Parts: sequence; C-alpha cells; structure tokens
Amino acid sequence: LATVDKRPRSVFTSDAEEHTRFRRMLSKPFTFRRVEGLRPVIQKITDECIDEILAGPQPADIVDKLALPVPTVVISEMLGVPYEDHEFFQEHANAGLARYAAADAMQKGAMSLHQYLIDLIEKKQAEPAEDAVSDLAERVTAGEISVKEAAQLGTGLLIAGHETTANVIGIGVLALLENPEQADFLRNTEDPKAIANAVEELMRYLSIIQNGQRRVAIEDIEISGETIRAGEGIIIDLAPANWDAKAYPEPDKLDLSRDAGQQLGFGYGRHQCVGQQLARAELQIVFHTLLRRIPTMRLAIPFDEVPFKHDRLAYGVYELPVTW
Repeated sequence: LATVDKRPRSVFTSDAEEHTRFRRMLSKPFTFRRVEGLRPVIQKITDECIDEILAGPQPADIVDKLALPVPTVVISEMLGVPYEDHEFFQEHANAGLARYAAADAMQKGAMSLHQYLIDLIEKKQAEPAEDAVSDLAERVTAGEISVKEAAQLGTGLLIAGHETTANVIGIGVLALLENPEQADFLRNTEDPKAIANAVEELMRYLSIIQNGQRRVAIEDIEISGETIRAGEGIIIDLAPANWDAKAYPEPDKLDLSRDAGQQLGFGYGRHQCVGQQLARAELQIVFHTLLRRIPTMRLAIPFDEVPFKHDRLAYGVYELPVTW
C-alpha cells in the first residue's frame, strides 16, 4: 500500500470523476458491439485449443491447454498485439500465474509487459489501427494521458481481459464435471439465452473474487441500524452476497436453469468489471463448445487432489487434468 501514490494513476487506483475519466478510456474495446464482433474470433481460438487437446496425449490439463490460452490470445487480438508477438505476450502475461511462480519471475513478467506496452503505444501513435492500444495511443497524442499512464491502462485491460476469465474457465469446468446433470443441460441446449444464464449461474456459484473488496466510506452510511462513518474502512465480500439464500434458494446448489441475472461476480456500480461483456462472451463459447466437442470428458485425478488457488487474489485451480 505504501507504493500506491507512486504508481501511475489508473482505473484501479482512482475514484469518482478521475475513475470515470479512466474508465471511459477503457470502455471502447468492451462495448457490446465490439465484443459481439469478436465472437467468431473467440470461437475459432476455442476450437483450435480443443483441436490441440484432442490431438494430444491424455490426460490433458484444461488450465494449460484451454483456460489460459483462450483469453490471452483474445485479449492480444483486442489490444492489437502483432501475431508474431503473441507467444512473447502469452508467456509474460501468464508468468505470475503458475503454481510455483517465484516473486522475481512475477515482477520480471510485469515489467517486461509494461515496457512492451509502452513500445507498442509509441508504435501505434505512428501507425494507428482498429484496436485498444491504438485507442490509448490516440489519447496520448491528444495530451490527455502520459505514455506510462496509457501502459498502466493497457495492463488494466490485460487483467480485466484474461486472468480472471482463465480462473473461471478452469474452476467452471471442474464444477460442471462435478455436476453432470448440469453439464448435460448446458451441452444439449441451443438457446443463447439459456447458455448466457448458465454462465451467470456459474459466476454466482463460483464467485472467484473471495478476498473481499477494500473500500473507504466517503460519507456516513446507515445499513441495518449500523452506522459506518466517513473515513472508515469497509470490506465488501461478493461471495456471501452471491450465496444469499433470500435471493437464491439453495445457494450451495449449482442450478443452471435458475435466474442468476443479478449475480455480483462482476461487482456492482461504477467500479464493476469493465471487461464483463468480453468475459461473458468467452465463457459462453468455451463452456458450451467444450461440452459439445468432448462429451465424455471426466476428471483424471481424485477431486481431493485438485490443486486449488487458496493463496491467490482470484480463486481457481492451478491445474485440471482431464481424460475422455
């Protein structure tokens, strides 16, 4: 926390009007129209990953072969990372996500990505295209933000667009394997609304952000007879809210047919996830396609041996070996 004031300002370290200004800069790539236009790309990337899984040895690790590469390649396309740099980008973007990732490897990966984005922004200033980094480069040229701030926002796009989605894919596949009747429901439906709602229910059920969101009250707040004073710290825990029995009967049960449209997995209000439309599109395509293409998929190890991410900001699994 002592370093917060020294970091370039970004959507993650600002509030009120400043936050709105940064958020507006990030919102263009994540509009419904742009994301819908990416669906064929997401489908192609998903099918290519599953092709590789089916052609390779068993068991296959869903995290390594599907959960990580799909959102990483998609966000690379969205950012405007040249195809020849995809491998470098994927390697450094995922450097800190490995089970035994060392602190220095995580720091090196973050620094390499930050410098890469600075260089890419400067290149896009000279050669703009229809992509997110070009949008940021345009802001730099206009004098609205510095190159470092633009790179920080680019890092924000990366985080919003890949790590959390990868975690939901990994642990979501596990949840579906542990609830075969729900997997059958999702596999057999062709209704886009049913597929979309199934993803909302998985988001509700899994609630991968389980560490509590830290906030500071900016004015006195009355909640259920309790007063939170301005300046006091608040921890907002999304997981218990998503398991509120008043809103979701039998909350500990995965029910893909229930109405889960009010789930809070993406947060709420002005700070809710800026990349949620992209995440929804990726999750809808990945889960439905995987279940259809590998209908006999099953866990290759006992459930008790699955390595969960108890030590990370976003909950998930480090590995998920499956066979079929």
